[in-house]
Amino acid sequence: LSLYNPNAQLFTSVIFLTEFLSTGGIYLSSRFEPMSFDVFTSMFQLISIIVYMIMIIYFMWIESRLLLKLKWNYFHRFWSYIEVGIIVCSWTSVGIYVWRYKECKRIGELFEETNGYVYINLQLASYINDILTFLFGFCCFFGTIKFIRLCRFNQRMNLFIHTLQYAGKELISFAMMFSIVFMSFICLFYLLFVSQLDECSSLLKTSQMLFEMSLMKFDAHELSGAAPFLGPFCFSLYIILVVFVCMSMFITIINDSFRRARESVNDKQEIFSYMLNKFQRWIGLKQTNEEEQDALTRSEHFNPIERFPKKIDELIDAITRVRTIVIIIHVYYC
Repeated sequence: LSLYNPNAQLFTSVIFLTEFLSTGGIYLSSRFEPMSFDVFTSMFQLISIIVYMIMIIYFMWIESRLLLKLKWNYFHRFWSYIEVGIIVCSWTSVGIYVWRYKECKRIGELFEETNGYVYINLQLASYINDILTFLFGFCCFFGTIKFIRLCRFNQRMNLFIHTLQYAGKELISFAMMFSIVFMSFICLFYLLFVSQLDECSSLLKTSQMLFEMSLMKFDAHELSGAAPFLGPFCFSLYIILVVFVCMSMFITIINDSFRRARESVNDKQEIFSYMLNKFQRWIGLKQTNEEEQDALTRSEHFNPIERFPKKIDELIDAITRVRTIVIIIHVYYC
């Protein structure tokens, strides 16, 4: 079905699907996808898109200079892939947006010619709209990851980044080992309980059930009812090997990397916290303490010209002491 709401200028693509399986069963599914074909809903949206594309062009200029400077070493940096992901997804979104505009224009012309008395297939428009939504999602994802880099001067955020850097290789090795163990338990539970438990009716549902076991959110009585011996035995084996052993290894890797990162991180990188404190004091959300307030008061009401003679006397005394020391050293060696 294809529906249209003239009040909200909203099209809706409706799909009801009935699949007759070879085993004799019937699988039902439905999908409702509303979509709006308006190019710009407000002037603010237009301005935001223009500003965003200007920033993307600026990022392209920066990354191109960095690529010419670093050459192949450019691809050895993690943040290079984040920047490239943002640029590629953004320009691809522009192309998909133009494609959707042409499709919307075609549908609008057809709707205007027939006054809505002919079937309009919205499956292609729905497909294009899904691709555009996916690209927007990846742009938001990469942009949020990039926000971590902007906050890297904060001590806790810097500690988090260093922890991930130290634990990177160990976590990759652990992930390979854990995936092998986890897949073995998926096969075990699926083959043993596929005909007895709905949670083990497919590999995806079985993996979901095992993750729930890891979080201790699974009712073990169902396994006991399905198999009085194999159910508790497999459940206990999974808890011992995955929850106790594998999770303990994961926590140990993170703890060791956190200790190494804490020793190597620089405590002086507090630029972000300093800027945040100054901003909070400027807008009045945070008050200065008494010592800082007294220092600010003295600096505001004290004339630096009055201290100029005293500073000159201190400079003359320092020069005299240095001259005396030089004369004593010269006499000693002569």
